Amino acid sequence: MNAAELKLMIFRQVDTLDNSSLEDIYGLLSNYINGQKDTSDWKLLSETQKKGIYKAIDELDEGQHILNEDIIKKYKKLHADE
Repeated sequence: MNAAELKLMIFRQVDTLDNSSLEDIYGLLSNYINGQKDTSDWKLLSETQKKGIYKAIDELDEGQHILNEDIIKKYKKLHADE
């Protein structure tokens, strides 16, 4: 498959997505492209920092996270009670 065929195939798949999925794909693609351009920051991190990032990714993959919306609701509730 040449580049033109591959681009057309990707376009057709993306063209069928709903808005939410399209935003997700855009974020993934943008992160991928930007990640390819600049990896120098990663090289500057210590091994401890890298391990912390990998641990955080594993925790997210296992569903161990708190949504930002939930934190904001909790914070607003705490300050509403004051």
